[in-house]
This record gives sequence, structure tokens and C-alpha cells, in this order.
Amino acid sequence: MNFNYNLPVNLMFGRGRSSEIGKEVKKYGNKVLIVTGRNSTKKSGLLYKVIDVLNGENIEYEIFDKVTQNPLSTTIYEGVSAIHETNCNVVLGLGGGSIMDAAKSIAFCAKNPGNIEDYIYGIKKGENALPILLVPTTCGTGSEGNAFSVITNVDTKDKKSLRDNLIIAKASIIDPELMTTMPKSVLASVGFDALAHNMEAYLSKITNPLVEIQALYAMKLIAENLPKVYVDYNDFDAWEAVTLGSTLGGMVIGVAGVTAAHGMEHPASGLRDIVHGKGLAALTPIITEKSWRSDVYKYGEISKVLGGSSAEDCRQAIENFLDKIDLKVKLGDLGIRKEDISWMTENCFKVSKPSMENHSKIFTKEEVSEIYNESI
Repeated sequence: MNFNYNLPVNLMFGRGRSSEIGKEVKKYGNKVLIVTGRNSTKKSGLLYKVIDVLNGENIEYEIFDKVTQNPLSTTIYEGVSAIHETNCNVVLGLGGGSIMDAAKSIAFCAKNPGNIEDYIYGIKKGENALPILLVPTTCGTGSEGNAFSVITNVDTKDKKSLRDNLIIAKASIIDPELMTTMPKSVLASVGFDALAHNMEAYLSKITNPLVEIQALYAMKLIAENLPKVYVDYNDFDAWEAVTLGSTLGGMVIGVAGVTAAHGMEHPASGLRDIVHGKGLAALTPIITEKSWRSDVYKYGEISKVLGGSSAEDCRQAIENFLDKIDLKVKLGDLGIRKEDISWMTENCFKVSKPSMENHSKIFTKEEVSEIYNESI
């Protein structure tokens, strides 16, 4: 047995811990760029609560609220311009996975000039980044727990992640109480994303015993508790469990990577800007059906966690879980068309080749096209 496990993330987990944001920011700078979305943190009032906390610590701030789902490279450059114009010396990502990913890339690109794709594809090596603090408001991507930042190129539609330890947060403040403002549709999609992270890291060819233990535990947390909070938003113990499962999901993919479901979803959401978790929900059951024979033991364990009995019924167990959170969906429902299949297949092997090779079963281009076709 031979493996490395290096994940230097300071996770500050617990109900009410968002009150510590100001003290943490103050450790790293005196003027912060708050990276957030256009609406959700304003509607919930969270943005203004954070501003009050910052004011209490005499920390200056600027707000960058242009991030959308599937953040674009052009948005990152706008954020970098905001950094340079305002002289902010620390970045705070306040929101869901897209927000946190954008915050990471903005902090990185503020210190590493040029095209972000050069760093994503390894043409250039980053040298530094502004200090990053992350405050997740959705229990999905787990971006608070890893060194990934997924960005879509606005011209090529390539959706690929910047992976660099420079963008590991100085601190991630994970307060389960902040999750309760999500609409049910968002909760379902981000929750399934979290489950998929843990499933894929567990199945990964480069997994290790520590990842397997964490991923199995996280799958159980999500499987048992996501349906609970979907029905009852007042079940704070269940919120805590789902939030922990999400953070663990980010951590385990930070070590073991993702596999075919994420590898095939990224071309779809890069091309048509679909909701990532919904794309995963459309693809994962079909990929599972075509993969379970490649690792009968592990697919069997996943099935049991989700209420099934064996690898053979793993697809059905996943679909039963999706039923509980009203997330049974097809790619066609999300705007993907038959004529997109050829482009997505080629793009899959362009931007997602490592993820596809990390899967328990290696799919040919013809098989990938068939899965896309069945998913529509």
C-alpha cells in the first residue's frame, strides 16, 4: 500500500461560525473583495450581515457580484480588474460552488498575469495568490475543501478546472445555518452533486483508504439526511450532516479526482450552461448501469448506502434516491439536443480525459456518444 494524502485546508465547521468571518479576514488583510452572486446573498440578507461583521473589525470591502453559474473566464478577468482598481488584498468567496470557484481564480489571476487557460493546461505555473477565505451557502461542490476552480472558456465552451495548491483557502468557514435559504430545486441539485463527488472519489482508480473511509461516511450522511431536509427545512441536525457530507465530498475529490459522470457532464454544462447537478442526475444512473461490472464490490457498497442490495441494482438505487428529491431528469429537459452529441463527445476527450481515465471502466468515444444519446 503506497499513497500520499496532502490537503492543508483549515475548515471551521459549525452552526453560527459565520460570526467569525471578520476575525478571520483580519488575519490576512485590511481590504477585502467580497465575491458573490447577483441576487441570492442579497435576498437572504447574508451579504449585509457579513458587511456588518467586517465593519465591526474595521475592515474595508468592495463587492464583486457578477458571478453566475458555470463561471466564465471573462468574469474572472473582471474580478481581477476590480482587485487592481480597489487595492483589495484578500478575497472572500460568499456563495455556492460557482462563487467559491470564481473567488479562487480571481485571487490566483490577480497574482499571475495572462490567460487563465495557460495555467489550467499547465503551460504556465502559478507563483502566488491573494489570501482566500470561503463561506459556502450551498451544500454541494465542496469547493471550500480543495484546490480546484472550475471555469468555462467563453469562446471555446471548454469547462475545465484550475488545480493548484495556491488556491486552497486560508480558512473555510462552514456554517450549516447558511444553507437553509436555498430553494428546494437548488438543494436537490447541489446535494446530488455532493453525493456524486463522494461516489466518484470512492470509485476512482487513484483513491486510497483514507478517501474511501471519508467518502463512504459522507455518502451515508447525504443518503440519510438530504431527503430529510428536502422535506423539513427545520431539521438542523440533518442540515449539519448534509453540509459535512458536502465538505467531505470536496476534500475527497481533491485527493482522488472525479470520474466519468463529471467528465461527461462538464461538456454539457460548458456548452449549454445547464445546472451542473441536474446534468449529473441525468448521466449518473446510465453511466452506473454501464459500469457496475467493472467494480462489483464498490458499486455494491454504493447501492447498499442508497437502499439497494447489490451492484446489479445500483442504478435503480440511485434513481430511487433521485425520486426522493424530485431530481429525475433527462439532458433533453435541460436544453441538450441530439446535434450536440458529437461536439460533447469530442470535448469530453479533450477537457475531461483524466477524469474518464480515472473511471473504473474505460469508455470509447462510441460508448460515450451512446450514453449521451440515452441521457437525452
